[in-house]
Amino acid sequence: MDGLDEAKPLLAAEESAEDGSEQELYLDKVKNGKLYLATFAAVLGPLSFGFVLGYSSPAIPELLRISNPWLQLSKDEASWFGSIVTIGAALGGLVGGWVVDKIGRKLSLMLCSVPFIFGFTIIIAAQSHWMLYFGRILTGVASGVTSLVVPVYISEMAHERVRGTVGSCVQLMVVIGIMGAYMAGLVMDWRWLAIASSVPPTLMLVFMCFMPETPRFLLSQGKRREAVDALRFLRGPDAPVEWECARIEGASQNQGGTVSWSDLKDSTVYKPIVLGVLMMLFQQLTGINAIMFYAEIIFEDAHFEKSDVATVIVAAIQVVFTGGAALVMDKAGRKVLLILSGIIMCVSTTVFGVYFKLVSERHSNSSVVGVPTQTQDLVLAQSPADLTWLALSSMGLFIAGFAIGWGPTPWLVMSEIFPVRIRGWGSAICVLTNWSVAFIVTKTFQNLLDALTSAGTFWLFSGLCALNVVFTVFFVPETKGKTLEQIESHFRGNHPT
Repeated sequence: MDGLDEAKPLLAAEESAEDGSEQELYLDKVKNGKLYLATFAAVLGPLSFGFVLGYSSPAIPELLRISNPWLQLSKDEASWFGSIVTIGAALGGLVGGWVVDKIGRKLSLMLCSVPFIFGFTIIIAAQSHWMLYFGRILTGVASGVTSLVVPVYISEMAHERVRGTVGSCVQLMVVIGIMGAYMAGLVMDWRWLAIASSVPPTLMLVFMCFMPETPRFLLSQGKRREAVDALRFLRGPDAPVEWECARIEGASQNQGGTVSWSDLKDSTVYKPIVLGVLMMLFQQLTGINAIMFYAEIIFEDAHFEKSDVATVIVAAIQVVFTGGAALVMDKAGRKVLLILSGIIMCVSTTVFGVYFKLVSERHSNSSVVGVPTQTQDLVLAQSPADLTWLALSSMGLFIAGFAIGWGPTPWLVMSEIFPVRIRGWGSAICVLTNWSVAFIVTKTFQNLLDALTSAGTFWLFSGLCALNVVFTVFFVPETKGKTLEQIESHFRGNHPT
């Protein structure tokens, strides 16, 4: 008996090695052209999402000074116009979790283009504040559904050699959309900008008509012939797709068709949920919204004449480094990029805190009794000028750090870690967490500044960035090069070599 027990690990290792060689031979025959085409069609959704996020920045200044009293926004109303999207997105995340499992990934993507288009149409035709708000909520709902469905769709289509790269394109297209809205806002008024923003979701609706449903969802619905056809479309004519189809079927045999509360005892359910929720929590607690909040002020201190041009520069930094992350994601790995990202953000937020501390000390030292008020005001206005390089460099470093790791990776990992039977509502919990925390951080940021000062607030974010590095080192598994079934096996406690 002892001899048999000792032989089991050896047999398992041999089977794993054999499977690995088969996997490599199969992937060598795969053609990725149509997979990239399907990915492009899907990521038009995140591009639309990016236009939604970027729309408020150029539109709000116009709506603040518009002559029409029915449309003119106060500062408080403008704040809600910008932030109400997050409420709609949180709702969209919940709706998306149900829809994606009921009607499938492809149809969910096609349907979510509708609130994008209707939302922008309502903004274009707006004659009152409530129409502006309602349009923003609709586009927020569409954004929430998109942020859930697109990563799931791409991860279930892609194979392990390119899943990191194509999965990272989700965040890349978001930041391209933000930059596109900023650039279009330089030459368009708010109504024409809304028209331009409705183009990407319209294209997504058209293109997705010609794309397949994901093979894993089709197999979960018992549609094997359609799954084989989808794999043949995605892998090319030379790949023996029956082998991949059988592998997916074999891995999913032990999964039930429905989910109940008792499933929370299953390690392949509760471990991914906890991991996904914590990653979304840490993403928002890095302070990304705080940095973006201060961006315009910092550029004004740097004597940029046009702050709207400065926002385009910020968005361009995000695009460049997010694109870089997409290119190296399948080579460097998710974990390495998360750790590097967390360290960079920890350092940059620390420096940011030092900047605000030095500025506040200089302000207090400049407030000398007997100095004329106008002279004091001049000193206060000019004193940070020689420290602007510190603020600019730390802001650029932070945005680059966020873009290479904690920007795209949580969304990618979310799409990889859930078993197919809970992928919809598991992702919904993650999306709801992300958008809820985003709203809380945005709305309480001013309270943090009042309680801790600017320096203290950024040092708090620095500490949280350090904490997410520790979290990554000890709790985030590396998913590079693994099939979705192998990742599920990891959470079950099996670690195939």
